[in-house]
Amino acid sequence: MEDKELFFALLNTPSVTPQDGGLLAFISDYLPEFTAKRIDVGEVKNLFLYKKFGDGPHFCFAGHVDVVPPGDGWESDPFEPFEKDGFVYARGAQDMKSGICAIIQTCKDLKHFNGTLSILLTSDEEGEAKNGTAKVVEILKNENFLPDYALIAEPTCIRNFGDTIKIGRRGSINGKIEIRGVQGHVAYPQNAKNPIHQIASILPKLAEHRLDDGDDIFEPSTLIITDIKAGEGVTNVTPKTLTLMFNVRNSPRIKIEDVERYIRSNFGLLYMVNNPGKDKLDFDLELKESAKPFVTDKASILIAHLSRSIETITGFVPEISAGGGTSDARFFAEHGVSIVEFGVLNDTIHAANERCYLTHLYDLIKVFRELLTKF
Repeated sequence: MEDKELFFALLNTPSVTPQDGGLLAFISDYLPEFTAKRIDVGEVKNLFLYKKFGDGPHFCFAGHVDVVPPGDGWESDPFEPFEKDGFVYARGAQDMKSGICAIIQTCKDLKHFNGTLSILLTSDEEGEAKNGTAKVVEILKNENFLPDYALIAEPTCIRNFGDTIKIGRRGSINGKIEIRGVQGHVAYPQNAKNPIHQIASILPKLAEHRLDDGDDIFEPSTLIITDIKAGEGVTNVTPKTLTLMFNVRNSPRIKIEDVERYIRSNFGLLYMVNNPGKDKLDFDLELKESAKPFVTDKASILIAHLSRSIETITGFVPEISAGGGTSDARFFAEHGVSIVEFGVLNDTIHAANERCYLTHLYDLIKVFRELLTKF
C-alpha cells in the first residue's frame, strides 16, 4: 500500500477503546516478515511484532490503535476520512493513526538495521490503560526482551511539524477531601457547622497552589481543584458535608507523600489561622496516584539521534518537553527503557473535526527512516 492508502485504511476502521476493529490482525498480516505475538487481555487487544536484523540494540516503536468516541459536531463522518485543503479529517487522524501509519510503513520498507526492531501496539491507551502496554512490557521484562530504546509516535508538535519532542511526562495524583460539618436551618447558623463557610477562607491557599517551581523540562506541580459538592439543593438548609476533589500533575520532584504532607499539615492549620476560636476542621483525605512522572536522560543517544533526524528532514531543531497529560511511555520508563515521543501536530486531538496534514504524515515517515539509519 502507498502511504495515503494505508492511512485511510486505518482511519476508515472504527476502533473506539477497547476495540481495535481488527486493525492488529491487519497490521500483523501487513508485516509478514516480523514475528507476531498476540497478548490479548479480556476485551483489550495487544500485538508485539519483532525482527532481528543484527546484534545491535533493540529499538521499539510503540503506540495505540484505539481512539476516543467521535462525539458531536463533525462536518463529515468521523470514520470516513475526508481530504480537504491538504488535511485529512477523521477520528484518530492525529491521535494517533498518523503515527501508527508512519511506524508500519517505516518497518515495512526497512531492509537493513543494526539490531532488533519491534513494534508494540495496544487498544487500551485511551481507557484505563491497565491491560495494554503495561501488561506487554511486564511480559517482555519477564522474557528478558525489553527494548533498549523506544519511541511512541504520539502527536507532540505545537506550532510546526518538528518543533517538539517529549522526553518525559508529569505524573497524576488525584485527591478527595471530605469535610464534615453539622447540618442545620439557615436561619439559625449558630446551631450548625457549615462546611462551605469553613473552607471558604482557605480555598485561595489551595487553588493553583504550586508545590514546586518547575524546571527547564517540567512545569510547576500545581494543585488544581476540579470539583466541589455540598448541600441538598435547597436554600434553607446548610449542608452536613462538603466534598472537594483535586488533581496534581507532578514532576519527579513531588511525590504523593509530599501532597499528603501539604494537605494534612497545612489544610487544618490554615483553617485555624483564618478562623481563630473556631473548632478544628474535621476532614478525611484520600489520595491516589494514577501515573508516575518520568524523564529520559537528556544525554541519551536516542534524543540526540531523533533531534538530528528531525532537523535533517524539517529544518527545525526540536525543543524537548514533558508537558501534557500521561501516556503509555510511562510503562517503558518504569523498567528503565530510554523512551521519547514524537509525532505530528497536537492541536485537534479528541476534538470534533480532528485533522492531520498529509505532508506531516509523509515527513514523519521520513524522520523515522532517518532515525533508524543512525542506529
